[in-house]
Amino acid sequence: MTILERFVVGVIANSDYTDLDAIYLKNRIMALVGEEQVNEETDETFLIPLKNRLVDIAVENGKCGILQEEKNCLGAELMDFITPIPSVLNQSFWQTYNESPAKAIADFYELSQKNDYIKVDAIAKNIAFSTPSKYGDMQITINLSKPEKDPKAIAAAKLAKASDYPKCQLCMENEGYQGRINHPDRANHRIIRMKLGEETWGFQYSPYAYFNEHCIFLNTEHVPMVISRETFVQLLDIVEMYPGYFAGSNSDLPIVGGSILTHNHYQGGRHTFPMEIAELTECFTFKGFDSVEAGIVNWPMSVIRLTSENKDDLVDLAEKIRLAWRDYSDDAVDIIAYTGDTPHHTVTPIARKRDGKFELDLVLRDNHTSEEHPDGVYHPHQDVQHIKKENIGLIEVMGLAILPPRLKEELQEVEKYLLGQEHKVADYHLDWAKQIKITHPEVTAETVTGIIQGAVGNVFARVLEDAGVYKTDVTGQAAFKRFIASVGIK
Repeated sequence: MTILERFVVGVIANSDYTDLDAIYLKNRIMALVGEEQVNEETDETFLIPLKNRLVDIAVENGKCGILQEEKNCLGAELMDFITPIPSVLNQSFWQTYNESPAKAIADFYELSQKNDYIKVDAIAKNIAFSTPSKYGDMQITINLSKPEKDPKAIAAAKLAKASDYPKCQLCMENEGYQGRINHPDRANHRIIRMKLGEETWGFQYSPYAYFNEHCIFLNTEHVPMVISRETFVQLLDIVEMYPGYFAGSNSDLPIVGGSILTHNHYQGGRHTFPMEIAELTECFTFKGFDSVEAGIVNWPMSVIRLTSENKDDLVDLAEKIRLAWRDYSDDAVDIIAYTGDTPHHTVTPIARKRDGKFELDLVLRDNHTSEEHPDGVYHPHQDVQHIKKENIGLIEVMGLAILPPRLKEELQEVEKYLLGQEHKVADYHLDWAKQIKITHPEVTAETVTGIIQGAVGNVFARVLEDAGVYKTDVTGQAAFKRFIASVGIK
């Protein structure tokens, strides 16, 4: 069969199209990719490789530009043939959900992979490993899934006409959007509408997932991130609606927040993070909240865990803690709530449902800066920024490091250094590399990768310690307990 015929057969097999639509589909596809070369023979049967070849043919036929962004737009348009329109998909999702929430979620996840919205092949390029620490195993990824920007694409983006549509990559207007040089392709993107209280929200998957079933819950309105009582209500509603998923929010302040503060959203998925399985070092009960179990989590960041069968009590206590933290200062340990009228305190909340009980982790955050730490007192300090200098957001808070792609080659050079080979170790890694060599004089070609991975894990644990407002030493934990006592415990 020809590549065009194979693709049409695949579209019909994976959509509501029937054999009667075959001629129509051929013509619509040729309109996109051109009529030359589409009749080349192929044994390929999988849709995504067929789509990739059709995109290449379109480039050769002059129907598509040579930049990766242009190819992506056409690829998404081709995969849109197997993607139900939003109204049909939403109706199907909720009909299935009424019978089986798990099946509805699984079906939507499968579609999002099958239609190449979730970039499965690209995600597989990521380097992932776990390393032990005194807080439990840390999960490390070097993110290679997002392609580096082509200099030609960067130049083209500068020349592209400015547009505020969609306003950001989380807006509902991305659904079905063709894409352009400076905004990603979204023709095959779909969003499930859902109610959180009186608000309409969307549920979608992340195209470049950092963990299993990585999803995003987004406000249908373009409104900024705000952590409030309603945040806790919504997160707990989500984990009840989506069995097996956690739900969490980045905090709502710069430095300690996520990369998109302009659009209110949460993240979730089916993944067990190191922080989730970390044990409690202290247990206590807050006054007036006998139904809520509370404790300090054994974690490099400062985490209060609340557990209860009663969602209302959980929300009320979480809000009480948030408000107390918002205005709490302790000069003895450099905890500063305000500089003038500028607030510094917020929380990173994470919700789960485990063993029939609701669970909320409140991670205390402080974004004030100093002369010594201009990037943030509770931001990765200079001596660890050779590994991680970006903000510590929700995912990293929970123990999964998202490290930059530069580290793939840079760590290979450190390996060469440790093995006494010719190397080009970056200057900012050199002191670290020397320390590793002193610590591991017995390094061999068989052990060097594991040693480097362990060293990276140690740095990441230190990064989280830097981000922790209360340090794990005696002084820090005593100060942590002072704050908890100020909220009111039995």
